[in-house]
Amino acid sequence: MANTIKLKAEARTAHGSGEARRVRRAGAIPAALSRLSSGTQTIQLDAHEYMMAMRHEASDQVLVQLEVGGETIHALLREVQRDVIDGSPIHADFSEVDMSKKIRASAAIRLVGEPDGVRNQGGVLAQATHEIQIECLPTDLVESFDVDVTDLKVGDSITVADLKLGDAYTILTHGDTPIASVSTVKEEVVATPAEGEEPAAPEVLSKGKKEEEAPAADAPAKGGKK
Repeated sequence: MANTIKLKAEARTAHGSGEARRVRRAGAIPAALSRLSSGTQTIQLDAHEYMMAMRHEASDQVLVQLEVGGETIHALLREVQRDVIDGSPIHADFSEVDMSKKIRASAAIRLVGEPDGVRNQGGVLAQATHEIQIECLPTDLVESFDVDVTDLKVGDSITVADLKLGDAYTILTHGDTPIASVSTVKEEVVATPAEGEEPAAPEVLSKGKKEEEAPAADAPAKGGKK
């Protein structure tokens, strides 16, 4: 079940970037709340209280109870804009939700376990998809789903269609989308040499692969005199 966070907010009447800067200087975070029946409402939240309430949340997308002017509003925190230098929140977007109706949201995918192909076959685990789109009731919203990859061997993979999330969730991401796979490691050439330059040695990523011996410096060139 989703963890509901309670936040106090104040309604704002002024708009624009100048007003947003003034709000931030006053120690608050400007925000927008999309209401179910009355458009978008501009609000602000105390920056310190917001960060304290969110300090244990791994994701920005969480269910909250907003107290605005004595009214309690259930809302989903859709997006948080952050300062590019210190990462502090500078704007937040909320959407009011009906607790009896399903909502669309994103959830992270967390791989659990060490694949058999990594332990016993020298393979490498790669994760292609880190987030999926789901539909569920607000009370069923979660930050992430655990996906067990313990039984994967070299050549095996998991797609979105393989996920078993239960009846509470409808997966909106296409079923063919790859999530994780185990494969052998191949050599990767870093760059193609320019004309006249010696080719760069490939970067060997696989363990246990012997490096090719370089030809002796004093070995005669092909076709040269003996």
